[in-house]
Amino acid sequence: MRIIAGTKRGMRLLSPKGFDTRPITDMVKESLFNVLYNYGLPQDKVAADLFCGTGSLGLEALSRGAKKVRFVDDNPNVIETLNRNIAKAGFADRSKVIRANALKVGAAAGPGQAECELVFVDPPYKMTQDVGADSPLAKLLEIVCGQLADGAIVVTRTHRRTKLLDTYSRLKVIDKRKWGSMAVAFLRLDG
Repeated sequence: MRIIAGTKRGMRLLSPKGFDTRPITDMVKESLFNVLYNYGLPQDKVAADLFCGTGSLGLEALSRGAKKVRFVDDNPNVIETLNRNIAKAGFADRSKVIRANALKVGAAAGPGQAECELVFVDPPYKMTQDVGADSPLAKLLEIVCGQLADGAIVVTRTHRRTKLLDTYSRLKVIDKRKWGSMAVAFLRLDG
């Protein structure tokens, strides 16, 4: 895994040993960020990377000019590797690492913190098997809605066979892409 564009282009990311990860390929990451550029993202925006793992998407956003990224994950071993990746990239001043269950804290925008304009939601595929109105993913997206700026974009990665609803709370699916076994949905917050 590596950062593919921006100020840290080509930087290899560290991975925790002994963990089953689902790294996003360079091709998918490039395509995902090409879609985001159409919406003026991530340049100068506040973002969050939920279920962040090694921080691949959030670090890519920082390399491409995001103002700040909140990284949320509850695995202490992953957090250690994430902190090393952030330090290696020199992004400590623009990063906030939150060790917490993303299902409970969402994008972790507390009092006085800027609302997010971009959120990456990359849960384990198992969690995206049920994506109905009462599913864990739907409940997470409802929490995240209260932490977003108007017009914010949420990017969700699922298995390609997952059929998302058209809307979750005030988030509306505006684009879907499929690559190999994965799918990426782009949702926008409607005011």
